[in-house]
Amino acid sequence: MSGRLEGKVALITGGGVGIGAAIAKGFIAEGAKVLITGRRKEKLDEFAAAQPSGSIATYSGDIKNADEAEAMVSAAVEKFGKLNVLVNNAGIDPAGTVTDIPIEQWLDIINTNINGTFYMTRFAIPKMLEAGGGSIINLASLAGVRAIPAMPAYSTSKAGLVGFTNAVALDYGDQNIRVNIISPGATATDMLKNQMKGLAEAQGTDIYGALGLLTRFSPIKRAVEPDEIAPLAVFLASDESAFITGQNILIDGGATVVDPCGAAVSSLGKAWGEE
Repeated sequence: MSGRLEGKVALITGGGVGIGAAIAKGFIAEGAKVLITGRRKEKLDEFAAAQPSGSIATYSGDIKNADEAEAMVSAAVEKFGKLNVLVNNAGIDPAGTVTDIPIEQWLDIINTNINGTFYMTRFAIPKMLEAGGGSIINLASLAGVRAIPAMPAYSTSKAGLVGFTNAVALDYGDQNIRVNIISPGATATDMLKNQMKGLAEAQGTDIYGALGLLTRFSPIKRAVEPDEIAPLAVFLASDESAFITGQNILIDGGATVVDPCGAAVSSLGKAWGEE
């Protein structure tokens, strides 16, 4: 342990599984005290039980409820005495085009991914100001930069986080609060692996074979592992990134540099203009 986050207290939403859990482990390894939140208490408790004693606490709740979001922030301060870092990781991603997604589901995605992030940020900033400043890390997605078919609500919510992040970074930068985004591409979480079961079966391959189909045109032709996202979160939470704010940093294997039309042609062994 190098202690890059020694003395810091972090709150991570959706911290019991996937990317949130990987970030929590990374923070703890660098000396931070961490409160993880989520809707599934059993997942939070299971993850926390495997961490070093005294390094972690849990709070079960739903970020799209403003009162529960405020209680999460209060719980972190009550448990560890202050708040230095907020990671807005919790989110949902049901699919459906604009004409077939149920309106209630659209609202649930926006309320969770946008409003939940707003609530957590709103209640965390006063506590960070009391601590002399802090770092807010919003988990967006490659889908906020490049649309995913039949997922307009998710893409809209993640794109919206970019504008929100920029606005908060501008308003609070002179008070020593930094706000940045991590935008992963396809990530090998249990949630995505479960979503890939149908594709894997249809293609006669395994889950990683299915994930390979998603990333076949990217320079790095695989999904990112949650543990590969955690080091960037550690950096953004640490004082090493003291002059970085308002940035959207993509961990996408280079997917955004690819023209998918051109990649599809070249993958067939053809050059532009060939008969």
